[in-house]
Parts: sequence; C-alpha cells; structure tokens
Amino acid sequence: MVEGVRPELHRYCARLTGSVIEGEDIVQDALAKAFYALSQTPDVPSLRPWLFRIAHNAALDFLKSHGRKYTEATAEIEDLAGFEDTPDPAVVRAALARFVSLPVTQRSAVILKDVLGHSLEESAETMGVTVMAVKAALVRGRRNLLLAQREDVEQRVTPRDVLERYASLFNARDWDGLRALVSDDCRLDLVSTSQRRGKEVRLYFARYEKEAVVLRVLRLEGRPVLAAYLGAATVPGYFILLELEQDRVASIRDFRYVPYIAIEAELE
Repeated sequence: MVEGVRPELHRYCARLTGSVIEGEDIVQDALAKAFYALSQTPDVPSLRPWLFRIAHNAALDFLKSHGRKYTEATAEIEDLAGFEDTPDPAVVRAALARFVSLPVTQRSAVILKDVLGHSLEESAETMGVTVMAVKAALVRGRRNLLLAQREDVEQRVTPRDVLERYASLFNARDWDGLRALVSDDCRLDLVSTSQRRGKEVRLYFARYEKEAVVLRVLRLEGRPVLAAYLGAATVPGYFILLELEQDRVASIRDFRYVPYIAIEAELE
C-alpha cells in the first residue's frame, strides 16, 4: 500500500529539506509513525493524504530541531491578487537546493501544488492551513524562488582523493585493497534494509563480486559521492555516501535499496 506513494513522499520531503538524504530520513521516520498509528486503530484512513500529513509534520519537526527557517502561513490581500492556479514551468524545473531559500510554508505550498500537482484543497489539508493561506504562500513562494534561481551560487567540495581511490579499487575488483581502505570500526548502512559495523562490513563487498556495477565520483548537494552504474547504464542507478576519517572510510551509506532517490538527485 505504501510502495506507490513512498517516492512521492520523498520528493516532497527532499525539497522541504533541500537534501535527498535528509528527505529519506524523514520519510522513514514518517512511515514508522504511520505504521505505529495503524496498529492502534481498526480502520485504515485514506492513505495518501494521511501519509502526506504525517510526512509534513515530521519534516517541520526536523526543520525546527535543526534551526531551519520556519514561518507560519499567512494570507494577505496583496498576495492573493497575484495568484494563478496554473504552475509556472520554471518553478517545476527549479533545482532542489533552491527550495531551501524559501520560508518553509512557501516551500511546502510550491512543492505540493506546482511540483506534485496537488489541488489547493489537498495542499491546505497537508499543511493544516486554509486554502487562502496556501494561495498567499504560493504567490510569495513562486516569486522568491524565481528570484533565487537568478543567483549564481557556486559550491565548493572537499578533496576527493579517497573516493577516487575507493572507486578505482572497486572497478578493478580489488576487494582486498578496498577492505584495507575501510577502517576497523567502519559503520555500514544499507538504507532501509540493514546496518552493520566492524568486521561485518567486510562481508559487504562479497555481493558486489558477482555484480556488474561500476562506480564514478560525482557531486551531490555540494559533496562528492559514489554513483553506481548498473551494467551498461549511462545514468546512475543509485549512489553510495562515504564518511571519511583522514584517509580511511569510517562510514558507508549504500542507497541501492531505495533507487528512487537517484531520480531526484542532482548529480554533477
């Protein structure tokens, strides 16, 4: 029941936070809350709007706890005068990181209405505000987003020698060399599936020995990541995030089991 709506939930949460990684964390948190709530009630609610409402609240909790900009939705006459019901194509194509420049209520309204195609009523239900407030947030959000897109923000990344080394060893199928690159206390997170630590991480490479996967170092949200290409694919199927301690790998987050993230990820 959840499988069909989960990528859409992620698309919403990723744009609210400006990160496909944090967006997935929020989706998992929201689903955990939803599954628990279902265990306490005999009736299954209308799934899609109910899950969006839970994900919206989970995202707001996340943003508040991390000190991100948060404002309540308000409706003013001068804002409503500029409202148009059809989405602006430039808004739909906006870079994921650009949404973070908006106050969260504007951000939420623009994502729900223009990116995901929700009605004004559905958007208002998810956000817990009036339709008029959604219209006001849309007018402001669209205007501010288009202004932000005109800015030329250049992000710098940290040196990526270790990731290039990791990819080179992986593509050469030098598994012993890879294991030597991983710290003894390395943490492994097969996102949405399992977690391991220490010696168990070394078994992680065994499965890749039998698969035609090639890694390349690309940029995701201003940081280097490993993009995984399956077979003869020309676009990555998923990516792997490494945390480093000096010249060794201290943490691996492998997103192979949530491939829909690659659709939203703006890899460079």
